[in-house]
Amino acid sequence: MSFVEHFKQLNWDDVSISINSKTVADVERALSKPKRDLEDFKALISPAAEGYLEQMAQLSFTLTRKRFGNTMSLYIPLYLSNLCANACTYCGFSMENRIKRRTLSQQEIDAEIDAIKQMKFDSVLLVTGEHETKVGMNYFRKVLPQIKQRFNYLAMEVQPLKQEEYVELKSLGLDAVMVYQETYHPSTYAQHHLRGNKMDFEFRLETPDRLAKAGIDKIGIGALIGLEDWRTDCFFTAAHLDYLERTYWQTRYSISFPRLRPCAGALQPKSVMSDKQLVQLICAYRLLNPEVELSLSTRESPEFRDNVLPLGITSMSAASKTQPGGYANDDVELEQFEISDERSAASVELMIRSRGFDPVWRDWHSAYSG
Repeated sequence: MSFVEHFKQLNWDDVSISINSKTVADVERALSKPKRDLEDFKALISPAAEGYLEQMAQLSFTLTRKRFGNTMSLYIPLYLSNLCANACTYCGFSMENRIKRRTLSQQEIDAEIDAIKQMKFDSVLLVTGEHETKVGMNYFRKVLPQIKQRFNYLAMEVQPLKQEEYVELKSLGLDAVMVYQETYHPSTYAQHHLRGNKMDFEFRLETPDRLAKAGIDKIGIGALIGLEDWRTDCFFTAAHLDYLERTYWQTRYSISFPRLRPCAGALQPKSVMSDKQLVQLICAYRLLNPEVELSLSTRESPEFRDNVLPLGITSMSAASKTQPGGYANDDVELEQFEISDERSAASVELMIRSRGFDPVWRDWHSAYSG
């Protein structure tokens, strides 16, 4: 069994109709419950809940402070390569984009690490395009031990791998993996993934199962908001989380909220999510699950990130560069997407402190246990 079998029991259209049929009474019932289920989550992300945003925000704030205190974890992405063997309509790294490709050497990685360490980060997310031959296990075997020597917590966002490969990477220092389904709608998924191994919807969908079986400490999931109806896609993310927590209870989980950002190719979102709706979604995830980590990237504006920070978010990226070599070298090649919050790490730290929160530069769980 994997989530694929569970997924096949769910019908996209039925879920969408159910969400949009939720009433004010359903919302009020969900808000009054001490513990909420997936039906309550449908109500909380429904149009009927938009008038209850203040109440949702207050509850989300209280639940987050109770579980996570006033800490805010900070991490930074380190882009190792923009090589990619996939053609995806929404990504600047797509193989069909005629750009200069670059994979960092170990010497160049050292320069990036030096620049990042000067900003105080001790938690790093390694990112590559999905190129199994040139940026695959042989490359990872070389660079993971090199990078892990300098960072307390090491996460990756790369192509889906086999279970035994995740076991090997864990032995080299890997702590967490982020793998986003992009959209849980199979036909829409096919429309946006035109060439390469990423065309395999089910192999990607089973990746969190393989990660949990490999003993990876933390797994990040999410949908790329805008490819399909955001409410339905985000319900499937919640259903995926519910399955994973029930099946692999020893593992930690995080959810991200990437909204489509401008990139080469300029794909227009099919489903536009407003700032208020993103706040509604963040609060709904927190009300469903007080334990899950919620992460917000520099895709969002400084003003939005500042305002939503207390409402349920537990980790944020800062000072991000989305092209290989971007920290040690100002020469910008092609970015995976344009960031919105371009503030320095020091500026983000100051903002966090000014709101009464404590910035944490290393993963809180690892810091607590070791």
